[in-house]
Amino acid sequence: MAETLGVEHSKARQFRAYNILVILLMSLGSIGYGYNASIIATTLAQPTFISYFELDTRPDGTSLIATTNGLYQAGGFLAVFSVSWFADRWGRRFAIGISAFINLISGIGLTASVHIGMFIFFRFLAGAGAFMIVAAVPIWMNEVVPPNVRGIMVDCHCVGLLVGYTSATVVGYGFFHLSADKTGAWRGPLSFQCLPVLLLLLGIYWMPESPRWLLGQDRVEEAEKVLHKLHGPEEARIELQQIRAALNADRHLESSWWSMFAKKSYRKRSFLAMGMAASIQTSGILVVNNYGPTIYRSLGFDTNKQLIYQIGWCCTALGTGIMSFFIIDRFKRPTLLSLGVGGCASCLVILCALVGKYASSPEMLETPNTAALSAAVVMIYLLTAFYQLGLDGVQFAYLGELFPYQIRAKGMVLGIATICGMNIMWLQTAPVAFEQIGWKFYICFFVPGLIAATIIWFYFPDTLGIPLEEIARLFGDHDEFFNPEAPAEEQLNEIEEKRKGDASDHVEVSSV
Repeated sequence: MAETLGVEHSKARQFRAYNILVILLMSLGSIGYGYNASIIATTLAQPTFISYFELDTRPDGTSLIATTNGLYQAGGFLAVFSVSWFADRWGRRFAIGISAFINLISGIGLTASVHIGMFIFFRFLAGAGAFMIVAAVPIWMNEVVPPNVRGIMVDCHCVGLLVGYTSATVVGYGFFHLSADKTGAWRGPLSFQCLPVLLLLLGIYWMPESPRWLLGQDRVEEAEKVLHKLHGPEEARIELQQIRAALNADRHLESSWWSMFAKKSYRKRSFLAMGMAASIQTSGILVVNNYGPTIYRSLGFDTNKQLIYQIGWCCTALGTGIMSFFIIDRFKRPTLLSLGVGGCASCLVILCALVGKYASSPEMLETPNTAALSAAVVMIYLLTAFYQLGLDGVQFAYLGELFPYQIRAKGMVLGIATICGMNIMWLQTAPVAFEQIGWKFYICFFVPGLIAATIIWFYFPDTLGIPLEEIARLFGDHDEFFNPEAPAEEQLNEIEEKRKGDASDHVEVSSV
């Protein structure tokens, strides 16, 4: 682990119970995203949904199913860039609120859909709101928690996602058996996605704003009050000094989208963020999440078992996601990321071999090898275990840690937009790929996944436990690094001198 630089933070508990409470309450947004993103899997498995929109008889039925997922990701890709503007202009809390409102409207529209075009439109809107909230929540979380437990607390975001995923599969399965109304079987589960975001909207007024954003707006007294409510007295004092010193320096720095690629160190951070996000999507996790029942159907299982296996998959994700609390701040960030991507790729190699050998044609499924098909399901479950233990929580913590305050919102957005862009490709092509090339589709995931795992292991810097204001030094930004114990005026003079110094004095850390 990289050594913490600058002021020494207390090893005693740095947070108050209030800090945990607001993190848990803001996780309602995470639950909303998880439910929103996962409910489509059980919806597409409902025979009444397929028959209502005639997706089983229309010649373009498969393409329309792909479009419901492709446009969801497209909506996220286009809308997520607005998060940085909302978060920087109006506050982190406002960005979360507007995202939750869009989620609420889209949930109502999906529930009331009477035409496939209407459903697809609101899926586009749902993607916009979902990816806005999945970007906005961890920005806020990263800025309200102390450094020594940042990974654990930001991981609450991911556990919230998993609670949403699991709830969606359980509710979908329940309505599959309980609803006598042919449209209620899929309208009912869709309506539940409104609940967590509605509760969040009702309570967000009482949530604290990010103290870093408040100080950036020169609202010093408000920021100080928030810090003392969130953290212990010593940690609150240290953070206040550190953030103020950082912001004094940041006022002289570029914060535009152009600067993220024009300045060498920012460009490196941006490529790390995009590279990490793209690498994680080679795990195939979103394809399994959105098309899980389709995958289980290709293994010869009926609708009831498809939904049961999807519930089991989500429960496995939730269980291992909770287990990740105990390891996320104990291992280097690149170590977890590399092992997570590599573990997922290894599972896909075995899954590919099993499906190719025992389930690549209808004839094979007429006399199925039960042990082999069960092993394929186990590989899908192990894939999500690797993902949750090494990737899900780490990616949001790492994205928030890579970037300095003035471009942190843009950095988080860049990472989430990369996720959306990758998933437009995967999810739009998945239904056709499963039909046309079957098991060979998995090769498209594990080959780049194994390459990415190797690159992450050797070349990604570690940010574990380093205060956000001190990470600049990892990237050679001596003009942005400072000792928060020194007077602000002295700090600024030192910064200006360092800027005039030779660039060769900069030291970059590019591996662990």
